[in-house]
Amino acid sequence: MVRNEGTSAEIRLFEGEKWLVLTSILGFLLSAFCGLWVVVFGKDVAPSGNILNAFSFNAAIGIFLLSTAAILPYSGLGRKSKAFIRYPYIALTLYAYAAETVQNFRGVNPRFVRGGSPFDVAVGSIFAFVALLLILFYLVPAIAYFRSKVYRIHPELVTGIRYAMLAVILSFAAGIWISTNQGRVVGLHGNIIWLHGLGFHALQAVPLVAWLAVHSSLSRASRIRMIHLTGISYILGLLAIGWQTVLGHAILEWSLLPVAAGICFLISLCAGIFVLRNTEANRIFKHTATPASRRTGSM
Repeated sequence: MVRNEGTSAEIRLFEGEKWLVLTSILGFLLSAFCGLWVVVFGKDVAPSGNILNAFSFNAAIGIFLLSTAAILPYSGLGRKSKAFIRYPYIALTLYAYAAETVQNFRGVNPRFVRGGSPFDVAVGSIFAFVALLLILFYLVPAIAYFRSKVYRIHPELVTGIRYAMLAVILSFAAGIWISTNQGRVVGLHGNIIWLHGLGFHALQAVPLVAWLAVHSSLSRASRIRMIHLTGISYILGLLAIGWQTVLGHAILEWSLLPVAAGICFLISLCAGIFVLRNTEANRIFKHTATPASRRTGSM
């Protein structure tokens, strides 16, 4: 729960988003099933299915939906507006789960169908349309977080969410890039999937730092500064990775852009650690753990 100082506004994480949470859990269950299948039977299904792709896709969508469910209550959207986003999003996600999982088990790459039956082509075409709709529907809450009245109620958390939304938009752009490129490989060693995946992880990283900042002993100004530092450095890291990919180079090579990206992500991590060290939970843990440790040491 986050309560803004000086107001009576109280909102809980995941409030009213039971169905989004359950849909995310379904993704985790499907991912676990695919993972067990790979362990027992291997990942390849002839002619072009790959169960590992279904494993990673379902897990990624599950994490994405769970993170969205956590922060959606802070969007300032009304009950009907959230329902307008929630239920179509669940339906689209269910189709994506089914297409990715079933088609890979049938030996078909659902996103890039080559030489498949008319049914496979239709599933792939609908999948591409569903992916586009997932992006468009997500823009509604993404834009909502940039309204001034939403910021006034929960300034720290909304600041973090705004940076996360910018990173998610970069991830969506990378996803469209993968589709138009007909694959994730660019040039000799560039791989778009790094930008695509790391951008979505901002949805967990930056709002978490903002949530910790709300529960910290830092002043309001210090909280906002640390959240800005976390968000800006994360976004700059993504941009460095994106430009390295555009050049067709691997992001794990020793060159300027990957090193710059690493430094940016390290700054973001250090800012999060600094906030964590000043949270109420950390102080409470230290207060309760110290006497116990003293008793243990005296025995």
